[in-house]
Amino acid sequence: MTNDALEPEPAEAAALFGVRIDLARRFTVALAEHGEERGLIGPLEVPRLWNRHILNSAIAAPLFPAGGRVGDVGSGAGLPGLVLAIARPDIEWILIEPMERRVAWLTEQADALGLKNVRVERARAEEAGRYEGFLDAVTARAVSALRTLIPWTAPLVRDGGELILLKGQNAEREIDAAAKAARKYKLSDVRVEILGEGEIAEPTRVVRATVRA
Repeated sequence: MTNDALEPEPAEAAALFGVRIDLARRFTVALAEHGEERGLIGPLEVPRLWNRHILNSAIAAPLFPAGGRVGDVGSGAGLPGLVLAIARPDIEWILIEPMERRVAWLTEQADALGLKNVRVERARAEEAGRYEGFLDAVTARAVSALRTLIPWTAPLVRDGGELILLKGQNAEREIDAAAKAARKYKLSDVRVEILGEGEIAEPTRVVRATVRA
């Protein structure tokens, strides 16, 4: 597939990625060209790839701790993990993904873009025991409902670390439905933050919570 259908790069992209905008462009073009055929994105996503996916992921980059170790659970096409690794080279990103073909894609892209701050781990989140209590933060995007996601992600985070989960418009309702899981896994200060209003075309809703051991 060619990238003829790829929407023009929004002006906001350069501001979000700074000197690393070329890496973001290369990744976006690669995803537009190969994403559908490799089962990473649907056929309707290329014309809105920048606004709906790339910038929607990148806007969360400032939330993550400088110099930290962050896991991206169910990294899939690299949204948000590879995008965030481009935007935040000061962080070690561990992309946790169970499907072999997606692991291959993530590894190829990390190598092609020279992202030395990326490690790809083939595993389900609930099987990634080697990272239990090891990470400063965990993120995920479009993986599962919050009540299911909390048991997968919270055990990977150190005491005082954070969940930073990219969610949709039902984020508040998901928090209500996940109240039992939040108590079980000792989450505090669970809230929704809306990022990018007035800055990007499609603002991002993020569920944030502190994890206590």
